[in-house]
Amino acid sequence: MKRWLRRTLIGVFGASVLFGGMAACSHRVHHGDWSSMSEEDGARMKARMIERVAGRLDLDEAQKAKLGALADQLRASRQALRGSTDPRSELQSLVAGNTFDRAKAKALIDAKTSTIQSRSPELISALGDFYDSLKPEQQQKVREFMARGRHGWRG
Repeated sequence: MKRWLRRTLIGVFGASVLFGGMAACSHRVHHGDWSSMSEEDGARMKARMIERVAGRLDLDEAQKAKLGALADQLRASRQALRGSTDPRSELQSLVAGNTFDRAKAKALIDAKTSTIQSRSPELISALGDFYDSLKPEQQQKVREFMARGRHGWRG
């Protein structure tokens, strides 16, 4: 496997673990948290995000559609990772007794890991489709955004 491809896949997997972990630990709607929003609010946030990114990268309609597909995959992956139970109560149940429930923690981690592994091919495909649709100068803007760190395009 080529070095850059391996690094890209590791980066995408790492990012999905990071975002999945953040989604799993959230318990209420925060700015940018799609996991517990209504469908209507999620659609508005998705449209706002697409327009913001489209403005920064000068995306055409086909690229916007691929970005929308990526956003849908991200939301579906986050919802699948979060599951139907409250992540906070799951974590609290691990420390409810006199000892830390290691078996339950292991089962929880195994379930989350399994979800990540099963959802990652679609997420990688959507991310690859979007990135590959970008022109070289747009790809460079994305790389610069990522190099800036946490605040990205904020200024």
